[in-house]
Amino acid sequence: MAGGIGSRFWPMSRTAHPKQFMDILGTGQTLLQQTYNRFLHLCPKENIYIVTNDSYVDLVKEQIKGIDLKNILNEPARKNTAPCVAFACYKIAQQNPNAVTVIAPSDHLISKEDTFVKAIKSCFKKAEKEDCLLTLGIRPSRPDTGYGYIQFVETEVKEKDKRIKKVKTFTEKPDLEMANFFLKSGDFLWNSGIFIWSVKSIITAFEKLAPELDVVFKEGNDVYNTPKEADFIAKAYSNCKNISIDYAIMEKASNVYVRASVIGWSDLGTWGSLYDHIKKDKDNNALVGKNVMLYDTKNCIVNVPKDKLVIMQGLEDYIVVESDGILLICKKEDEQQIRTFVNDVKVAKGEKFV
Repeated sequence: MAGGIGSRFWPMSRTAHPKQFMDILGTGQTLLQQTYNRFLHLCPKENIYIVTNDSYVDLVKEQIKGIDLKNILNEPARKNTAPCVAFACYKIAQQNPNAVTVIAPSDHLISKEDTFVKAIKSCFKKAEKEDCLLTLGIRPSRPDTGYGYIQFVETEVKEKDKRIKKVKTFTEKPDLEMANFFLKSGDFLWNSGIFIWSVKSIITAFEKLAPELDVVFKEGNDVYNTPKEADFIAKAYSNCKNISIDYAIMEKASNVYVRASVIGWSDLGTWGSLYDHIKKDKDNNALVGKNVMLYDTKNCIVNVPKDKLVIMQGLEDYIVVESDGILLICKKEDEQQIRTFVNDVKVAKGEKFV
C-alpha cells in the first residue's frame, strides 16, 4: 500500500512527494524500495502488487526499475485501506482463487528482515489451511499513544507456532493512561498494519462484515485483469465509502489471530518514531543536516537540508524541521498535533504548503 500522504511527517512529507518515496533514514534506498526488496524474499516480483494513487504512478515506476505496469494498481481517489485491500484481493482472486496474500504498508521500517520473513511464512502456513485473518503484532516498548493496540488470548487449539494468539480486542490510539495500562498488562501488542490471509478468507469477510464494499468490488469480477478494469475502478471508488480495513473487517471478525513478532518494526509515522532510529550526539539530539550547531540543547530531533546553517540554543525535547521553505518547531510530546497544523495551514494558506 503506497498511496498515503504521511501528513504526520510534514513538512518533509508533502502531498506531491510523500514519505514512502523518500530516503528518510539515509540508507540510499527509499522506504518503498526497501519494502519492495524485502518482499522479494517471500515471492517473485511478478506477484508483488503496489497499490498507489494515480498521481504517484510515475514515482513508483521511477523507483522500482523495470516493474510491470500490471503490477501497479492505480487508485483514482484516497478511500483509506479497506477499498485498497478489496481492489487488490478481488483482482488477485480472479487470477488465482487459492492465493494467499500479505498486505503491508510501503513506509515501515523493519530492521530484522530475516525474522520478518520467518514470521510471514509461519502465518502463510496457517492462512493456507484455515479460514482466518492474521496480523503481525509488535511487543510494545513504551506507552505510545500513536499506535493501535491488539489484546490477545491463548488459542483454544494448540498452535504449531506458539507466537500465534487469538485476538480478543482492537483499540485505536489510546490516551496515555490507557497506553500505560496496556503496557503493564502484558497481553497487548502494537498493531503493525501488516495482514496475512487467503483471498477466499478476506472475500468471505467482506461478504459478511462489509457487504456494501463486497457488492461494489464483486461487480468487477468479469473485468479485473482486462482493459476495462481502469474504468470499472474509477466507478467503484466513486461509489465506495472511506473506511479502514481495521474498522471494516478486523474489529468485527471472529476469526482474527495475531502473531507476536520481534522484527525491529517502526511505522515511522511520526518524527518521534524516527528519533529512535537516528544516531544521537552526547546530549541525545538526533541530527540530520551538515551545518547544525547546538548550545544547551537536549533530546531534540533536528532535520534540515545540508546547505542550511542552523543555530539552536536552550531547547529541550523539540522537533525542528525545515523542508522546501517551511519551518516546523514543535514539542516532541505534541507531535500528534502535526496533522492539525497541516489542516490549519491548508485552510489559512492554501494547498501549496501541504
